[in-house]
Amino acid sequence: MHFDLCRDVKNYDELWQKFTIDVPEHFNFGYDIIDSWAQTDRNKLAMVWVDPEGREKKYTFHDLRNLSNEAANILIKYGIGRGDRVLLMLHRVPAWWVFVIALIKLGAIVCPSPTMLTTKDLEYRLNVGKFTMIITDKENSDKVEKICRLCPTIKHRMLVDGELPHWISYQYELLYPAPVTRNKISLPDPIRTRKDDPMLIYFTSGTTGEAKMVLHNHAHPLGHLVTAGLWQTLHGNDLHFTSSDTGWAKCGWGKIFGQWIIGACVLVYDVRGKFNATELLPIIEKYEITTFCCPPTIYRMLIIADLAKYDLRSLRHCTSAGEPLNPDVNRIWEEETGLAIYEGYGQSETCCCIATLPFMEHKPGSMGRPLPGWDIELHDDEGKPVGIGDEGRIAIKLDPWPIGLFTEYIDNDEANSESFQNGFYYTGDKAYLDEDRYFWFVGRNDDVIKSSGYRIGPFEVESALQEFSAVQESAVVGSPDPIRGTIVKAFIVLKQGYTPSEQMVLDIQKHAKRITAPYKYPREIEFVEELPKTISGKIKRAELRERELEKYRQAGAMKK
Repeated sequence: MHFDLCRDVKNYDELWQKFTIDVPEHFNFGYDIIDSWAQTDRNKLAMVWVDPEGREKKYTFHDLRNLSNEAANILIKYGIGRGDRVLLMLHRVPAWWVFVIALIKLGAIVCPSPTMLTTKDLEYRLNVGKFTMIITDKENSDKVEKICRLCPTIKHRMLVDGELPHWISYQYELLYPAPVTRNKISLPDPIRTRKDDPMLIYFTSGTTGEAKMVLHNHAHPLGHLVTAGLWQTLHGNDLHFTSSDTGWAKCGWGKIFGQWIIGACVLVYDVRGKFNATELLPIIEKYEITTFCCPPTIYRMLIIADLAKYDLRSLRHCTSAGEPLNPDVNRIWEEETGLAIYEGYGQSETCCCIATLPFMEHKPGSMGRPLPGWDIELHDDEGKPVGIGDEGRIAIKLDPWPIGLFTEYIDNDEANSESFQNGFYYTGDKAYLDEDRYFWFVGRNDDVIKSSGYRIGPFEVESALQEFSAVQESAVVGSPDPIRGTIVKAFIVLKQGYTPSEQMVLDIQKHAKRITAPYKYPREIEFVEELPKTISGKIKRAELRERELEKYRQAGAMKK
């Protein structure tokens, strides 16, 4: 394996020409990265784990090699091997990383899942994914107990933190009948995985319909060299903190793959239950975090805090992804910390593929430009490139296939045929290009509002609303209207200390008209306590649209 991150290059075109990742025919993240670092430097720190009570554990790559070998040998005892699908549903505990590495070493297919899954969600995923095993904890075991008889492919259930009847106990297996060997994996022949062998399944967040299964191969971790090396600007001596949970793809972006290939250390903050974003500030200060990534939702909470109370001088680079960042949030953060927030774009299906890099002009609110290895265009509905300033579908060129792009949606011909067309992968998102060829997010295909002949992206309206002093969070959708067809409607969560009123509605509308084009302002505003979100924290605009449509139907029925 060879890669050149071209750290000395400060020119976008030159970076594209020089950046290289040579993927070997056989590659395994467990052996070729974790074990390699363990052999190179047995004291090299890989992870610092902390929790809100102040408990702390540190793990070297040498520790992770030994622990993953132990876990792999336990899995072998229960018949888990190449191609078996294992669902991993754990909080941010070290065992999550141990089992991910172990399963990769065995050539099994790991599927990280959020602990917030309902019993119904879990039953759907276990059955549609035909999983052989589930690994979880006692807190979530009851969910599995309720549906395991309805999931015929599940052969084994494992607990990482205790014992229950009919469950494998990880802690028990480590000690009985004798300590599990750490030195090597107990197989007659070592596992050699090819770069295109299946390795990882993510379930998409499912803002509409049932979640789809996204399949990644063993080359996928190498694609995150772009994420970690270029966008997050990591070096081997960095301590990186991404605030994601273990259940979704953002964890792969910021807490394991690219970071550990480069040799950086990751900080894991094991917070559970109700989360207060300002808890992160003393963590950044105490551990002297050097690079930081979190979604806009958290940045919006952080800028409300008294940032001057914390010593954040260790931070040298900040990034954000998951959804577009409001320019006003970026401005306040930079004023308070001296650091701009560099946005990145991607999906569960990709690595970071569009971003603003430190040497590029920083345009708050922009997605940035395509990163090396990701040839990206904007197309109209017929698949033809659109002009500067015109809205288009984000299309990723497949020749050559980008390193890190998913292989397929498993058992979903309809989704595959819709997404893969004419040599491109269509992400389902829309954007436009400015004169400098920077991408600007418009919204999901289904989110774009068509009102009185205009096409309106919800994000640009939400960005305008975010600048109003009383607005904590908002979601904008199209609401049916008998005259205009559709009007812009905003669902708004107010900051503490503010009360909904007719005057508040008028003030917000006046503000929106001033900040954005008059035809884009929300003609209707509804104040809510909270917005519906997916388990990964993304706003469910589809649910809000459906709610508006149902109200419209009921109103029509009443008139009749």
